[in-house]
Amino acid sequence: MGLGMGLGMGMGTRTRPNSVHEDARAHRAGVVNGQGEIRTPDTGYPAYSISNAAPSTARTPVQVGVGADSVAGAMPAAKPAKAPTKTTDPSTTDALVLISRRLARATARLTFTPLVAHVYAPLAYAREPHERYLALAKAPIDALFVGMNPGPFGMAQTGVPFGEIAAVRGFLAIDGRVRVPRDTHPKRPVQGFACTRAEVSGQRFWGLFSRAFASRDACFDRIFVWNYAPLAFVSATGANITPDKLPRAQREALESPCNEALVAMTELLRPRLVIGVGAFARAAAERALKTCAHRPEFAQILHPSPASPAANRGWEPQVRADLVKLRVIAK
Repeated sequence: MGLGMGLGMGMGTRTRPNSVHEDARAHRAGVVNGQGEIRTPDTGYPAYSISNAAPSTARTPVQVGVGADSVAGAMPAAKPAKAPTKTTDPSTTDALVLISRRLARATARLTFTPLVAHVYAPLAYAREPHERYLALAKAPIDALFVGMNPGPFGMAQTGVPFGEIAAVRGFLAIDGRVRVPRDTHPKRPVQGFACTRAEVSGQRFWGLFSRAFASRDACFDRIFVWNYAPLAFVSATGANITPDKLPRAQREALESPCNEALVAMTELLRPRLVIGVGAFARAAAERALKTCAHRPEFAQILHPSPASPAANRGWEPQVRADLVKLRVIAK
């Protein structure tokens, strides 16, 4: 496949009510509410240590459905990771949590009809494992990989991009409570870490990085992965609907908070490269980052989906060669 790469587009200024770093300091400080819970001034969500995250009782608005039932039950403890080779800054984690929660709230206010019958919002119902994933991030990094949106048996189950169960529990050493959304399609249930369906895209994606790096922490010294859109869309028949298939007005309404989140994340992590996993993700990233103060270069890799004939002809050798050329991984 062709390897696409170009300079970041345009430099712009953006106005925000508070900077992410200012909000992160407020998040760490917290306030005690009338119920005796420590809650952040900005979000009102419980503040806790991500590495020892307690299950959250907060609710995102129900248009994208956060349920009350846990599907995690008594999860086996995640295996301990090797000592990190780069220090993880708590302020980076705090800032990423705020970016994620703001995006979850903004997208919860959106409506999608008539094509979409069910909307899945794993940033809300899978918040615990999702925020444990955010705690792996370090800055600056070499490459920020951007995917399209959650897959039905990956991030929609675990809250982790390309989050195939075995890869999340194994290589990423992440586990956690997942709550059942109120509105799901019978063909696309949310079972969290109890899901027995494999996601080929996640197997391929995290499998490559588990073989390219000596450890999880060595991997996250260099990269981070984020899905451009945080929602999964399902039709009345149970078919997956990708964001590019949404009606124009609904797609543009979704893009606005997604763009803001990607800009904030890029300014925070300061990647040398932003790499789209597939053409849609690269185009979305280039559009979003026109207003970004940090100016990365852009590249693209083949999407690992089994629906792609090219990916089925040896996805890993093709993408490994591209990433070696981009100096993201060694030979």
